[in-house]
Amino acid sequence: MASVKRKNPDDPSQGAMPPQKAPREDELLRLDGPVACLHDVSYPDGYAPPPRRALAAGGSEKPKPAKEFSFQLDSFQSEAINCLEDGESVMVSAHTSAGKTVVALYAIAMSLRDNQRVIYTSPIKALSNQKYREFKEEFSDVGLMTGDVTIEPNASCLVMTTEIWRSMQYKGSEIMREVAWIIFDEVHYMRDRERGVVWEESIVMAPKNSRFVFLSATVPNAKEFADWVAKVHRQPCHIVYTDYRPTPLQHYIFPSGGDGLYLVVDDKGKFREESFQKALNALVPANEGNKKRENGKWQKGLLVGKPSEESDIFKIVKMIMQRQYDPVILFSFSKRECEFLAMQMAKMDLNDDDEKVSNMLPLLKHGIGVHHSGLLPILKEVIEILFQEGLIKCLFATETFSIGLNMPAKTVVFTNVRKFDGDKFRWISSGEYIQMSGRAGRRGIDERGICILMVDEKMEPSTAKMMLKGSADCLNSAFHLSYNMLLNQIRCEDGDPENLLRNSFYQFQADRALPDLEKQASQLKEERDSIVIEEEDSLKDYYDALQQYKSLKDEVRNILLSPKYCLRFLQPGRLVSIRCTDDETAPILSLEEPVSWGVIINFEKVKSLSEGGRPEDADYVLHVLARCVVNKDIVVKKSIKVVPLNENGEPIVVSLPLSRINSLSSICIHIPKDLLPLESRENTLKKVSEAHSRFQKDGMHPLDPEDDMGIQSKSYKKVVRRIEALESLFERHEVRKSPFIQQKLGLLHTKQELAAKIRSIKKTIHASTALAFKDELKARKRVLRRMGYITSENVVELKGKVACEITSADELTLTELMFSGVLKDATVEEMVALLSCFVWQEKLNDAQKPREALDLLFSQLQETARRVANVQLDCKVQIDVENFVKSFRPDIMEAVYAWAKGSKFFEIMEITQVFEGSLIRAIRRLEEVLQQLIMASKSIGETELESKFEEAVTKVKRDIVFAASLYL
Repeated sequence: MASVKRKNPDDPSQGAMPPQKAPREDELLRLDGPVACLHDVSYPDGYAPPPRRALAAGGSEKPKPAKEFSFQLDSFQSEAINCLEDGESVMVSAHTSAGKTVVALYAIAMSLRDNQRVIYTSPIKALSNQKYREFKEEFSDVGLMTGDVTIEPNASCLVMTTEIWRSMQYKGSEIMREVAWIIFDEVHYMRDRERGVVWEESIVMAPKNSRFVFLSATVPNAKEFADWVAKVHRQPCHIVYTDYRPTPLQHYIFPSGGDGLYLVVDDKGKFREESFQKALNALVPANEGNKKRENGKWQKGLLVGKPSEESDIFKIVKMIMQRQYDPVILFSFSKRECEFLAMQMAKMDLNDDDEKVSNMLPLLKHGIGVHHSGLLPILKEVIEILFQEGLIKCLFATETFSIGLNMPAKTVVFTNVRKFDGDKFRWISSGEYIQMSGRAGRRGIDERGICILMVDEKMEPSTAKMMLKGSADCLNSAFHLSYNMLLNQIRCEDGDPENLLRNSFYQFQADRALPDLEKQASQLKEERDSIVIEEEDSLKDYYDALQQYKSLKDEVRNILLSPKYCLRFLQPGRLVSIRCTDDETAPILSLEEPVSWGVIINFEKVKSLSEGGRPEDADYVLHVLARCVVNKDIVVKKSIKVVPLNENGEPIVVSLPLSRINSLSSICIHIPKDLLPLESRENTLKKVSEAHSRFQKDGMHPLDPEDDMGIQSKSYKKVVRRIEALESLFERHEVRKSPFIQQKLGLLHTKQELAAKIRSIKKTIHASTALAFKDELKARKRVLRRMGYITSENVVELKGKVACEITSADELTLTELMFSGVLKDATVEEMVALLSCFVWQEKLNDAQKPREALDLLFSQLQETARRVANVQLDCKVQIDVENFVKSFRPDIMEAVYAWAKGSKFFEIMEITQVFEGSLIRAIRRLEEVLQQLIMASKSIGETELESKFEEAVTKVKRDIVFAASLYL
């Protein structure tokens, strides 16, 4: 093994290690030939290494290896295993399928050899089940704990979800004292917005004598994470990082409507510009049906509206099979789209007779599968096993398939390069691309993996490069406070919420960012102070007045163009003044705003779609013929800019929001019926120009707000008076006729912007130097005291003991319901239906309204939730009361009620419009909540409620919903 550079903790000249990004390829230490890795180590301040361990029996320096492998280890695997044998923690950061599990296997074997207990945690139950199966085959002394299932809880190696591990830490389990090694698989989950905090809690609270193995996808700031672990646990933490891919990837583009593949990134990582441009040129221009609304969802033309044999998806799978690029995973970003695409393949048969799967769905018989969270869990596992066995050649999956499950294919296809992120459609990030493309290429089977992007719209080379060759996402903290966390910290013997905050990765990153922030602030201050302007004080008064004037003019415009006043004047032929800039936040540096003139062709009411296709507030769009310049350099999205009438440009009908209209004229002109011919549009704009020339002096006769539009509101008149006062001020202002005033105002604006940036950075610095979340911690403790969960001396009361047990639902609202008697008064079936509102996350637009008795219970839940939210608001916790109340949804109350009454699963599926897997996941989570309520009732001696919750468990925990995993 070649030597690797490590830091010497005894050398004072080396000082504290600076934060380090992922290494560039030329920085990597080449070990054992072609495979490259970087090995570094983080030491806590003042760390003195312990004396070397005694020599093993027989005089050899190291004990016999805990496990021998049938293949030669890669450098990063050998390095990580050496760290384990030295008894020191290690973080292994490597691509999917690089072989990180080898390190986990060795850690388990080493622990068993040394008679130590080892914990293996994973982010999802399905992965825990798979790992249990894998480890059980390798080592017999293995147990499983996932909440759903407990097998051999006293085994030396325990596989569990990270949530279960955190719960054991809070409860002070006996196991805690015996744990020597903790393996955190997929530790990059720590950046997950909702669940990431579980990893931080688990790591901070881990036993002080334990050591860690962190397995992660490639993250640019892996060294920063290791520095944090070293600081919190006062022990060395090694970082073994590799960009090595066992199977190199080739990246192709398949243009919509085309019939071939274009290699855009070769297996050496070189981006081929010429091939990329050829692919875009082969893109068949989108016809009118390119984006069509289907069932409330926007879908791409390459996916809908074509017979299956002619669809792009059919063509590409056929091509993959002909070239023997199978098996293939086709990633889609919605569950419904996954199934829709798979159905387009129904006429293709990919399996030979001896590969047919008997008694399975027709698609599976054809070697085609679908994998997403909405499937029956047992069907999902069948599909995973069939895929592993090579009986599924073509799998349509959502991106969740790329997380954790080690099931590579030869080829990965992205059916779209855009995804809806809950707010808008955006390009997929380089981190998402790395995660999913990592499934391409099977180690030891394929010479290279194939990645294919199906592209149906123009994209810039820079966008493609960023997606295909960009870096992985950073591992940033997603820490946040919860009441359950605070109560458990207060209840624990050595728990301390402030200590948890102080040791969080969030606080560590905030502290580490301070020097950079201070440097930024200093540089911006230098830049600001270097700008010297004559008459600056007088100029500032004038500048501030201009911004106030802009704000008032916007106010007037908003009143004039509100639908109730302006709609009746938006008829075709009316002349309108158009603001040439679409940046409403831009400052004005003169009284005259640049405007153009156009003529209304039509207008329409539009509804923007948010997640799930829910209509938001309606808005109006004007279709206006105006002089425009088309920016053809931008190929991602054609850019059209409205310019003044007398400038060069084309006559184009553009769609503009009402906010872009400056004013409405009282002048109307005749417009021809057919505006498609260029000549027709030019002649119409010529009429607009003639009208503008004729009436320029009087300002094109704008509609009178009061006489014509009937606006008589006091607020309007008040704003107009303030505008008139400002105009009078401008007339007599001393700097108005100052030479070069526009340039001076521009400089002043730059100076003001720099000052605003400095203030923002200083605010961040101030927040970082104080303990993160300190104010929120005080506010949340205030809530707990006011609602009777803790005393003023921070002693946990009865309510607090109940809330300590609830981790799978909103702890305060559920505890309040329990103490108000609502759960006690309802029947078991009604109570179960009510609890479903705590676990149902998806949003249905046309959910069935529950029956009267259930609706009454739901109303009581809403009242309780509103009261809980209002108390938080009063105690200065930031919360949107209405959104909090709406987060409890009654969508599956009827289905769960019927299930608790004994209905069969196919019967409850007939009364709800949800995916089977989604409903099963909700019922399983509901059973988790019931188990937590059983523990909560037991902790406060509520035997009657405890019995009721146990009865509820027997009613819901049955049949296919709780079928055992095929991996167990």
